[in-house]
Amino acid sequence: MGKLQEMFAHARRPQSGGGLGFVGKNKPQDKPRVAAVIVEFTTSDAASAESAIKAGADGLLFAWDGKDTSLNALKKAIDAARSSDEKAVCGLEITAGWEELTRESFEHLKEIGVNYLILPLKAPARLLALQVPDLELVVSVPMHEGDLYPIFIRNLTAFEGLAAVRLNFSLGAGISELSIEDILRYRAVREAVRFPSLLNIESGITEADAYTLLTLGVHGVIIAAGKSNDATKKDIHHVRELMEKVYHEEKDSKEAFGLIEKLQGKK
Repeated sequence: MGKLQEMFAHARRPQSGGGLGFVGKNKPQDKPRVAAVIVEFTTSDAASAESAIKAGADGLLFAWDGKDTSLNALKKAIDAARSSDEKAVCGLEITAGWEELTRESFEHLKEIGVNYLILPLKAPARLLALQVPDLELVVSVPMHEGDLYPIFIRNLTAFEGLAAVRLNFSLGAGISELSIEDILRYRAVREAVRFPSLLNIESGITEADAYTLLTLGVHGVIIAAGKSNDATKKDIHHVRELMEKVYHEEKDSKEAFGLIEKLQGKK
């Protein structure tokens, strides 16, 4: 099982606290939640990365412009995150320089601790064939108008090397105000790609927004890092609480429905 799959599965399982290292640091018990919480950074900062993981983020996502000069800072940020939780999943969204990437580039990224790479649709197709063990590939899928778009994007399923997709949907604020038709269009693309999915959301979403997101069937939500570490911590706590609440109410609803079906079957 890849790191992304482990992260998605981990988010839906209750985790007991335990001592870490010689100082016996205890982590609070993790409650299961409907989706993993990932924090996205535009820069690589060790203190911010470690703070986000300590606050309860399941993973981190950094931006990379393809220049080697920024990899040293990236490694320090990943090392800092793993010092707080060795299972922290760290990804890299490649924003430029795709043409220069080689297998050696991928292997070097894996060596510094990167678990997965996010590529846009316009990246060279040859990169999908550069399968490096323990380095997973994710494709960013935008939303376009047109009834044929879900059929077109379904062709991504032909690439066996993909571990997930990032749904690059601009949902904006007020997700709960989306119409049934809007959700059906997003859902059509989501169902077409079939891979586990990541979705960017606003950190200030409401409970109603969270329930609307549930209809899209995402496995991980991505929030942007705040202007300060304290702001990021607050956002992580807020989103986690909503993901936990939705998970438990969805579970209770399914259990109640199952009980009703059993009772009806006995009549």
